[in-house]
Amino acid sequence: MNLTNYHSHCLYCDGRADMEAFVRFALSGGFSSYGFSSHAPLPFPTSWTMEWDRMDDYLSEFHRLKAKYADRIELYVGLEIDYLDETSHPGIARFRDLPLDYRIGSVHMLPTADGEVVDIDVPADTFCRLVDVRFGGDLDRVVHLYYDRLLRMVELGGFDIVGHADKMHYNASCYRRGLLDEEWYDDLVRSYFQEIARHGYQVEVNTKSYLDKHVLFPNVRYFSYLNRLGIRVQVNSDAHYPERINDGRREALQALHRAGYRSVMELHDGTWQPVPLTV
Repeated sequence: MNLTNYHSHCLYCDGRADMEAFVRFALSGGFSSYGFSSHAPLPFPTSWTMEWDRMDDYLSEFHRLKAKYADRIELYVGLEIDYLDETSHPGIARFRDLPLDYRIGSVHMLPTADGEVVDIDVPADTFCRLVDVRFGGDLDRVVHLYYDRLLRMVELGGFDIVGHADKMHYNASCYRRGLLDEEWYDDLVRSYFQEIARHGYQVEVNTKSYLDKHVLFPNVRYFSYLNRLGIRVQVNSDAHYPERINDGRREALQALHRAGYRSVMELHDGTWQPVPLTV
């Protein structure tokens, strides 16, 4: 039934429950494989990332649960690691040296003209204010900054899975209706996916916003294009609450099937495997 999830956030970052609560919900939902991916530390404190001094506790608690539930579910540990700049990204040695099963590469923050870094992975109304106040109303510049950093992250590597590949599309289209149909924007997104395919990364279909906004990341309009490029996909909920680990899964699998996909990637016995897609 493709009941797996590798993108979730517990109390070690901005999640709303401890690791074991997520495991129990996964068991009650019949999941066969489940992974944790707390937000990795950044060079400065935030309200949503783990601190380095919690890393040992994070890994220790994971291994306790892995042993406790070994006969009931496969558990895996990873991190969601931001590309911030050339000194802080998934490919640096400090992240490579961690004993993780997988890594998710994402972009959540962008620099303003005065060099300050701001979080752009925010509600749409907050995003629109940020564009006006911190970026002078220049949405095109914000979009280019975002994809420039995504492309650099892809080039530098150090991760397995591209997290919420084009998440900005929702907020950006709220700021300017019709943006997604503008030729330059479509060309930018397609070039980004071409680079992902060239480097062989997996792309998650992120269902976090499906129940609230009926939107998937990446945008469902590109699913067929991803398939033509040969990009491997998996379905993740990016859950911060245990009860939401399965949100949008069926709808995402159905959309992938309509786009021509017949398998999704899952972790079993410690290796990524293509598993037939069930709808």
